[in-house]
Amino acid sequence: MAAAFWLTGLVTTASAQDLPTPQGEVILTIDGAIAHTNVDGTAQFDRKMLEGLGVVDVTTGTPWFDGKMTFSGAPLAAVLERVGAQGDMIKAVALNDYETDIPVSDAKDTGVILAMKVNGRDMTVRDKGPIFVIYPFDREDRLETQTYYSRSAWQVTRLSIR
Repeated sequence: MAAAFWLTGLVTTASAQDLPTPQGEVILTIDGAIAHTNVDGTAQFDRKMLEGLGVVDVTTGTPWFDGKMTFSGAPLAAVLERVGAQGDMIKAVALNDYETDIPVSDAKDTGVILAMKVNGRDMTVRDKGPIFVIYPFDREDRLETQTYYSRSAWQVTRLSIR
């Protein structure tokens, strides 16, 4: 119920303007229950568009890297707001067709980001890019669990809002 209330707030505060068309390479496509689209009923973003939503840094340890790394990217909450997300679950889909479900409530409750950089460098496909769903694992004990690790998909190119 809290997620539905929060999403209602997102929809009413989201920009009423249509999304611009990406000028660069599309690195993220969002479909499903969204209010704002730009290409064939989807919301497509290039890197510059995502960075325009604000970039935050998350410095955290992960199971996939040695030591703490600094990940930089758009807050998932800002992305959902921009597209006018109207669901309570997100299916993140990676280049290799790996899928994971992420509750929309995580965007508000955890500080999860769509990381596009690691330690100041753009993430390439070889480096788990173009987008890596990253939680601030070190912030709370509850985030250092298999539940949240499994939601941290890399090489993400699509989000489906349901």
